[in-house]
Amino acid sequence: MSTVAHPPMTTARLSETSRSGLGELDRFPVGERTAERAFPERGTPGPSPRWDAPEPELGRARRSSGSRGRGLHGQLVQQLGQMIVSGDLGADRPLVPEEIGQRFEVSRTVVRESLRVLEAKGLVSARPNVGTRVRPVADWNLLDPDIIEWRAYGPQRDDQRRELFELRWAIEPLAARLAAGHGRDEIHQRMVDMTEIMSHAAEQADQVTFSRADTEFHTLLLELSGNRMLEHLAGIVGSALNVSGGPITSCERPSEPSVGLHTRLVDALGTGDGTAAEAAMRALLTVHPEVDHVVPAPREH
Repeated sequence: MSTVAHPPMTTARLSETSRSGLGELDRFPVGERTAERAFPERGTPGPSPRWDAPEPELGRARRSSGSRGRGLHGQLVQQLGQMIVSGDLGADRPLVPEEIGQRFEVSRTVVRESLRVLEAKGLVSARPNVGTRVRPVADWNLLDPDIIEWRAYGPQRDDQRRELFELRWAIEPLAARLAAGHGRDEIHQRMVDMTEIMSHAAEQADQVTFSRADTEFHTLLLELSGNRMLEHLAGIVGSALNVSGGPITSCERPSEPSVGLHTRLVDALGTGDGTAAEAAMRALLTVHPEVDHVVPAPREH
């Protein structure tokens, strides 16, 4: 009789469960079950999703949203989220808490809270007498930083990066034009500081420092625009910068042309020249000729 091997829990994961005050009565029983009973073979009808697909790789990019970096809870949200976004768990598939708990060896509380986070992101829905099921893509919160990241490193990576670039093209030149009309000296000075950091990082070929300063720069630009709705999109632009150019890189590589354009943009903001600021921002978005993302053009549908 064949059995399904469950991935072993690390000492850190076990100790975290212990610290959370969850006793053995709150854990799903983990033991050997037949593959036929626990997980139906491919092609066999059944309400349970399969958990034997290759697990998505964790920890590819920096974590910033509320569901990240919180031990077992954050790990399970990350794991299930990636499986849903990648299509390993397709739309309308049931998610049975008992099977999730057994598969990942976590408590009922961890499973329940993780599913609540995924429900808030629009990835799953929970209804009485129906249970928890995966929702179609149309229901997902596609502006959620976690979902942006999961899409950017999954099968939809090309579409996600194109869509992020098109979104940046739509909002950042406008933000630059608006920002030129707001004399908030403290924010402008922070942007000047970021350009200096980027310049030094480019000289040292320090991609990480450059990327962080670049993300801060563009976040400040949206804040300086004076439009609260644009400012609300700062997290989206930050996610775009983190994923557009590849794993844990900014879409702007450390280079003199890139630093020069950031400086040009800051200078335009300092003089209140909205037209020049907008032009500098558009130039920034097309600074690398090797990138296929040129001015977005209409696409056939």
